[in-house]
Amino acid sequence: MTLKPSQILSLLREKRADFATFDQTTLQALEKYRRALATASQETEAVLLEQLAEYLANDRGAEPLEPLGNHLNWLMPSGLVWQSREESHEWVRDRLTGVATFAVDGSQIYPSKDFSIPVALVQIGWFENLHQPGGQYDKDIAVDVMTPADLRANTSGDPVDRRVNMRRFEMETARLVQYMEDRAGCDRCLAFLDGSLVVTFAEAFDEATQQHYVDCIVRLLQASETYRVPLVGYIDTSYARDLTLMLQRLTPGLPDAPAIHDASLVRGMQWGDRTPLFRCRRPGILRHYPGANLQGRGYANASRIGFTYLKAHDGFPVRLELPAWIYDDGLLENVLDWVRGEVIIGSGYPYVIETADQTAVLKTDDRQTFYRLLQEWAEEEKLHLRLSRKMVSKARRR
Repeated sequence: MTLKPSQILSLLREKRADFATFDQTTLQALEKYRRALATASQETEAVLLEQLAEYLANDRGAEPLEPLGNHLNWLMPSGLVWQSREESHEWVRDRLTGVATFAVDGSQIYPSKDFSIPVALVQIGWFENLHQPGGQYDKDIAVDVMTPADLRANTSGDPVDRRVNMRRFEMETARLVQYMEDRAGCDRCLAFLDGSLVVTFAEAFDEATQQHYVDCIVRLLQASETYRVPLVGYIDTSYARDLTLMLQRLTPGLPDAPAIHDASLVRGMQWGDRTPLFRCRRPGILRHYPGANLQGRGYANASRIGFTYLKAHDGFPVRLELPAWIYDDGLLENVLDWVRGEVIIGSGYPYVIETADQTAVLKTDDRQTFYRLLQEWAEEEKLHLRLSRKMVSKARRR
């Protein structure tokens, strides 16, 4: 049965008051936060850091990483205006020609209760665009089959999807690390992580799972700094609240408003504009990011992640996270222009990430091929793989 629009509309009308109350409360709080932002943006980074000093480092939300300048509402205009799409692409050619951009994405087939043996498939795909006149690029995939031992499953009904996700993340970040090692010292390379360098989503899991995700990210951050290959975590729709927490710390009496996120605070942006670069001081999972000593340089991972918000399309600004060494080495503006260029090519989303996603995705036909191969192999090996009647019925119907 399909959805009945009449029932949905009836329920929405019935519960309209709940939505209206939430909307009005959120708007009132948002205006308070925007006024607080306007006030804070008139202060220097030194003044803000002094005001934040009374709070623990991991309880500030954020703190300025680069000079804030005289930018009302922390809006740093890019000045990028073109008369035509052809002009914007000419700008891209000027910025990106000879710059290699790289991204990885993943897909998976979770264990199915229709099989008597727990088994999963993880596939990652990557794309490197060399941005050369000849159009050279590299695109490929890697796969892994997860056995009952990998899944730590005793039966096909065990909840093992999380371990599949963990393996996918591990493969994606390991491939990025390999890329950086292969391109060590490349000052015209840029690697994208499709997601956050601050893996807050892992806080919902147990300690061991949290540590797994943190370990993957720490290896990635260390590789970027060790091999001097710029890295950007690209979050198209961000619900991070680092700036909002910082504003709470700076503004006595500002109410807690969980529905307000950083990206909604910054307004008046034109395409290409950004906020200053801030250091992430988010409470929570950052406490797991260990310190290390790399090539004689002190390295505290938790405090070495910067972020900025960039206007990349008609929606809220996107969040970019990057290792602070990029700013320290004077590469920030170049890296941001490379990101802008990828967004222009991809018509609002980085082309290199989009292509990696298309390369990695497992479609319905792939799923059926995997099941068929699994069944045929099990029969050859005389393994007792049983299919549910439901799956047999589906196969017949299709």
